[in-house]
Amino acid sequence: MQLVLTGGPDSDQEELDELTRHLRERLLELDVDRVEPVRSGPVPAGAKPVDAIAVGALAVTLAPIALRSVLGLVQTWIENRPVRTVSIALGEDSLELEAVSAADQRRLIEAFLAARAATTREDGGRDADDSSAALDAGPEG
Repeated sequence: MQLVLTGGPDSDQEELDELTRHLRERLLELDVDRVEPVRSGPVPAGAKPVDAIAVGALAVTLAPIALRSVLGLVQTWIENRPVRTVSIALGEDSLELEAVSAADQRRLIEAFLAARAATTREDGGRDADDSSAALDAGPEG
């Protein structure tokens, strides 16, 4: 799963980086395997590894059962932060949570989860190991 934060109109790169680090810390409190910054590309010779980090982007590796809790955390986290959107990509599925009402966010999340469940059923009901691999959109790919 990949999360990408988009700052508000007054946000700068430093603030977005700080918000990303805070979200990462909160996600690590959940039952997830890994939460890593996304690299924007290969590290050029002589550059520091931090130079290739995409500000505002995190790769989350989790078991399918943790998906709902991760989405719930992002939903509540965005409410009082200067973040315009959090884009969530999971395989071919994507979801954008915005600073809208909690009820609207819940409806978006429920629709996203229902679509994921329908896709899983249409694929012949992947087992837990297959689903877990599909959720691993970590830095390695």
